[in-house]
Amino acid sequence: MSASPANRLRDLPSVDLLIGNEGGAALIRTYGRSAALTAIRAALDSVREKLRAGVDAPTSPADVLDTAAAALHLEFRPTLRPVINATGIILHTNLGRSPLSESARDAITAAAANYSTLEYDLDSGGRGSRLIHAEQGLIAVTGAESGMAVNNAASALVLILSTFAQGREVIVSRGQLVEIGGGFRIPEVMTQSGAVLREVGTTNKTRISDYERAITDNTALLMRIHSSNFKLIGFTETPDIEAIAALGKTRGLITVDDLGSGALLDTARYGLEHEPTVSESLTAGADLVVFSGDKLLGAPQAGVIVGKKALIDQLKKHPLARAIRADKLCLAGLSATLDHYRRGEAVEKVPIWRMIAMPLSDIERIAQNWRDSAGVGTVIASQSAVGGGSLPGETLPTACWALDVPDATAFTAKLRAGDPPVIARIVDNRVLFDPRTVLPGQGDMLVERVRSLHNH
Repeated sequence: MSASPANRLRDLPSVDLLIGNEGGAALIRTYGRSAALTAIRAALDSVREKLRAGVDAPTSPADVLDTAAAALHLEFRPTLRPVINATGIILHTNLGRSPLSESARDAITAAAANYSTLEYDLDSGGRGSRLIHAEQGLIAVTGAESGMAVNNAASALVLILSTFAQGREVIVSRGQLVEIGGGFRIPEVMTQSGAVLREVGTTNKTRISDYERAITDNTALLMRIHSSNFKLIGFTETPDIEAIAALGKTRGLITVDDLGSGALLDTARYGLEHEPTVSESLTAGADLVVFSGDKLLGAPQAGVIVGKKALIDQLKKHPLARAIRADKLCLAGLSATLDHYRRGEAVEKVPIWRMIAMPLSDIERIAQNWRDSAGVGTVIASQSAVGGGSLPGETLPTACWALDVPDATAFTAKLRAGDPPVIARIVDNRVLFDPRTVLPGQGDMLVERVRSLHNH
């Protein structure tokens, strides 16, 4: 005869017994006394509720401690976790955009683990400036007179507008007034900076004469803005940055080019549409060029500004520059990433460029190896996307390991529930895994997870 609920309640181990148990002591060592006690009490309360409701529940010390340990594992599991990106989207905004090179990761670790020369001059023994750490690299890879980094590209744009256009007009083509991820709208950013937006042209057509007619005594800047993840096609026209910069010089105005993605290499070499590079913009006459660190540059999140030294010097002195400054970890990773470009090794060492340049034959081979190792699925032709607000609509040919499952949505949910989570994509109710964005060393884990789930 089984014990009555009342007897089983009396048989429940006490909190003191559980924390005195080696398993309880291990939880305290791992998670701290307060959190462990809370979890143990919650586990006991859960068992009591089930028993009182007439539901069978395990009551041994080991079972209760296992319940507490599972709860603590979930409670302490970070929300910012590594994932395997098998979507084929190289700059996946929701997955953190650019994975960093080994050198960049090492530089960040060194800066994090040690005191550093963040704002210390070794020669004088006095205070230094954090702004020098990325400056030489930016000058070397872009050909600019000077450069600086802040915490993100939106901040960089606000800094420029606050410094040079507060209370004054900034002329922008109406077709470039976009909203990008997270509800970030260019007109609202301008309003927050104190600048006055002056829209010119129409949504699909803007001419240099539109800029010229809009200039008044209150005009401060001429600006071109990258369209990010928006692309206007068909009956369109917009002046290039060379024409805008030439007009700016003629009228004594500053020309700012917000490039968005910040390509330092020619994307056309890899079968993509040509993305204007930073050097091209500077050569065309832009006074200041703004771009992101974590897009086509392949560095940590940062807002980079390069251009005329006299203008950069003013930006450095603005009070807002301190509020949006880049921290030591960002500067370490950014500097190490720039060094890859200086050495001519970015395609081999910067992960996103390695993915962009990855030969289709290599991708096909990896996909076939996955399929053969798992013994299920097929290899199909597909497309990878650059993503991240760069090269909208542009894709690269790829090969994917495709899996037919009864319920693709349920299957991908199980993939995401694992450790590490695997993020795939669904096309025509098939689950696709693109080798282009799976980092070296992750393939075996991916195959084992898929095989395990598929067999169950």
